[in-house]
Amino acid sequence: MKQAAVFVTLLSLMLSSMDGVAQKNNIQKYVDQLKKDTLFSNSVVGIMVTDENGKTVASWNPDMPLLTASTMKTISTGLAMKVLGPDYRFRTKVGYTGEIRDGILYGDLYIVGGGDPTLGSRDTVAYPVDSVFGEWAKAISLAGITKISGNIIGDDRYFENEIVPGSWAISNLGPTFGSGPSGLSFMENQQEFRFTHSGGAGSPAVIAGVYPVIPGLTIRNEVVTAPGQRGSGTDYRVTELSRTVKFTGTIPQGRDTVTFTGSAKFPAVACAEEFRKFLKQRGVESNPLAYDAESYCVVPQDQINIIGETYSPELFRIVNVTNRISNNFYAETLYKTLGKELTGVGSYDSSRVAVTRLMSSMGLPLRGFSQIDGSGLSRQNYVSARFFCNYFAKLKEKNDNFELFFESLPQPGGPGTLQNVLSKANPADKKRLHAKSGSLSSVRCYAGYAERKNGGMYYFAILTNNYQARTAQMQPAIEGFLHELIK
Repeated sequence: MKQAAVFVTLLSLMLSSMDGVAQKNNIQKYVDQLKKDTLFSNSVVGIMVTDENGKTVASWNPDMPLLTASTMKTISTGLAMKVLGPDYRFRTKVGYTGEIRDGILYGDLYIVGGGDPTLGSRDTVAYPVDSVFGEWAKAISLAGITKISGNIIGDDRYFENEIVPGSWAISNLGPTFGSGPSGLSFMENQQEFRFTHSGGAGSPAVIAGVYPVIPGLTIRNEVVTAPGQRGSGTDYRVTELSRTVKFTGTIPQGRDTVTFTGSAKFPAVACAEEFRKFLKQRGVESNPLAYDAESYCVVPQDQINIIGETYSPELFRIVNVTNRISNNFYAETLYKTLGKELTGVGSYDSSRVAVTRLMSSMGLPLRGFSQIDGSGLSRQNYVSARFFCNYFAKLKEKNDNFELFFESLPQPGGPGTLQNVLSKANPADKKRLHAKSGSLSSVRCYAGYAERKNGGMYYFAILTNNYQARTAQMQPAIEGFLHELIK
């Protein structure tokens, strides 16, 4: 009987092992097919799949560092949740310098930023801007201030002045996805311009409205009206070097108005101006020349008398939005916040130092890892598929906040960037994939977790770079790989 029991146990172990090998071979077999596909063999590809025991399930160039695109956000958001905690909130303070006499502030009012990326945002995760401004106004009223003789100053010193990351291409600076982080951000550091046409085809387009207003902004408008009903072909250029933006291109004659949204490089000024207008509507006047850089001298922050404070939504809510819709601006802010909280300096250099230390403390070898920004927009980010898998495994270990991060990752068919992925797959199978996608020109990547049918987890990354085909041609085979993970 004992021999029979031993035989049954051995047989059970062998069958279990064979099942694992078969599953491994199924995924590896698909990867081997990709190697024969000229779309992939003529590209640079890195693939890695590991199980919860650290065993390799499938691989192809797993140690080759490659461009990540937005899969980099899994690192910025995962570390932020692990280190800062899900209930972390960004703070914005209101204070003043000078003195208050008979209701008049003989000094300047300060809006002291704390890096809040949701301030003024129209995303549903954010608090309405009027409610935030209302809290600031209430604090001013409670302090006895009915008039401000000086300026309203947007103080963005929480982060270093790097609203344009040095590693970003100049062509990325104008679009909304190129909005960089600021110590005092506003409306996700974007600006809306409403165009209308003044006549027939070829006539100049007119800018009928701007929000938020940036005092002193010079708008070079070279947009003209084009015949037809369809969308505009407008190009927008902006830098942080001067308060100047340039528009070229066309708007369609068949539409009364066209709204263009682009990146703004002076959000602290925009926040202060919009709050000045808010206070003025409520009878609190201030110096309208507050935004000329020559007109005021900023004092050290410890000399500001703080009279009020507002908070952002909790970090886990911000992370959820960041990953689901792939919000570059939120990811950049989280990355810089890691540097600020862990080193005391809110710069990209300090963030790189902080993240490197965090990776080492998690027992992750740094081979195959180079992070330059928080969102993956930089083409100087390089991460290997193996590093992603090791990181995902370590992030799951002994991490009370892992589940919230895990649930923030998009799923096929669900809300977010994976909504149309694996459209024909079984709905129950699709729910077992939690992953982040990433795209740049000639770059398509996915990385994350796949829950196995028989329990356990796969950690995976598929990184494709430098392909010559259209992304739409690459996508079916990439989705075929994702389908193998959840079959």
